[in-house]
Amino acid sequence: MREILSEIERWRGRGIRYAVATVIATRRSSPRPVGSKLVVSETGEMAGSVSGGCVENEVYGCAREVLDGAAPRLLTYGISDDLALSVGLPCGGEIDVFVEEADDGLTARLAQALERHERGVLFTVVEGEPLGAELFVLEDGERLGDGPAELADHADEVLRAGRNRTLEVDGRRVFAEVFGPPPRLLVFGAVDTAEALCRAAKSVGWRTIVSDARGKFATADRLPSADEIVVAWPDETLARIEPDHATAVVVLTHDDRFDVPALTGALATDAFYVGALGSRRNQARRRELLLEAGVDEKALDRISGPCGLDIGADTPAETALSILAEILAVRARRGGGPLREAPGRIHVEVG
Repeated sequence: MREILSEIERWRGRGIRYAVATVIATRRSSPRPVGSKLVVSETGEMAGSVSGGCVENEVYGCAREVLDGAAPRLLTYGISDDLALSVGLPCGGEIDVFVEEADDGLTARLAQALERHERGVLFTVVEGEPLGAELFVLEDGERLGDGPAELADHADEVLRAGRNRTLEVDGRRVFAEVFGPPPRLLVFGAVDTAEALCRAAKSVGWRTIVSDARGKFATADRLPSADEIVVAWPDETLARIEPDHATAVVVLTHDDRFDVPALTGALATDAFYVGALGSRRNQARRRELLLEAGVDEKALDRISGPCGLDIGADTPAETALSILAEILAVRARRGGGPLREAPGRIHVEVG
């Protein structure tokens, strides 16, 4: 939504009504991911995309009909192999697109949430009654909209998964769209792998933070890909950053003075991933130190150590790729093995 927000705000400022078309599900290949939007104004302008050009014309026409008074509509398009090739896909697929007239008050609150970096889920009934009803549920419990109140019961689960998805709720099909700041990566240890890991994480849109108590190592020159550098001991950093369910923590320091408090503190947070570099022998020794420090044995099972997937990584860049791949797999609740052996769908963000 961020990429079309400026156009929406321009229309809203002029009192112009507009319709929103949203990709709510994909099957096989698709030109645009779930959550992609095309907005169409009552004056005929449009912004965004739902298919990279394959079905935009038809969606545009449907949006104009909705603005003329038609009910919200759920559209399904099959993208032929020829059309798929024209937008750079190896094969065709299907997309489901929901078209509705935007609620101005709800849109204003969504824009405000994005500006404030608030987290929330927008639930939209796309099949069933009341069709098109929406409920925006923020992480702090605030609710806005006329959607069924029971949808709020699913907000925490959707937020923690961090991905747009469709739900079946009481005979309704509901699209759940996640709003909020990007996931965060907190790295302890201003080493070469930290810079490589931050660079890789930024390439997928994450916010990156590096912490090290050694000021001569934790510098912008050595860590140009870090969005934030914190020169402090682990407990001070954790108190400042406050890792949550959208934060991955990786410990690269190789020094018990930093490793033990960093891991102890990270395990006391809601971080969805806690990883530690080091050999298996070092992991076992560190585990004993953590137990002596009072960490519960069950909590230690949360540590991915040695962190990363088994790809034969050698260089800092390869090690960073290995670690980031494991982080993404954990976030998506995937095993991280070869796709040819995966029992389910290739793309996790399908509805």
